[in-house]
Amino acid sequence: MSETKAYVTAPKHPRIEGVRTKPLRLIPDERGFLMEILRADDPEFFTKFGQVYVSATYPGVVKAWHYHKVQVDNFVCVAGMVKLVLVDTREGSPTMGAVNEFFVGTQNPMIVQVPNLVYHGWKCISTETSLVVNVPNEPYHYTEPDEFRLDPHDTLPYDWTRKDG
Repeated sequence: MSETKAYVTAPKHPRIEGVRTKPLRLIPDERGFLMEILRADDPEFFTKFGQVYVSATYPGVVKAWHYHKVQVDNFVCVAGMVKLVLVDTREGSPTMGAVNEFFVGTQNPMIVQVPNLVYHGWKCISTETSLVVNVPNEPYHYTEPDEFRLDPHDTLPYDWTRKDG
């Protein structure tokens, strides 16, 4: 019988300061399942309610880059899978220059909290459309959006192509 070894590689960059993650628990029964995303009595993640929205992304599509000056995002992929990528460009941040990847969705249910001023975006990596729910701490302001965008390619030090190996 051969022994199977688990290989763990150190991330290229440290966890970006202020980024939090938490695995989410599915509670199944014979009717289906329930998954709590964010609770007002969770002092680690909940600060205040802004709004809730869902963003659909087709397979292979990249939705990136943007950041918020004030808003904090709480992302959960509830259908399909996405590669959520964060880039810390904050002057004076101890993790400035760090890039973090999170593979989230039905095969890895988790919430990822993205602090303000951190660029973020995702790519749908599943064969079906992904659905990402966000519970930001601020509502979207239609006349003065707290959203600052860059092109998804060749603007930040990240290559969205799949890494085979």
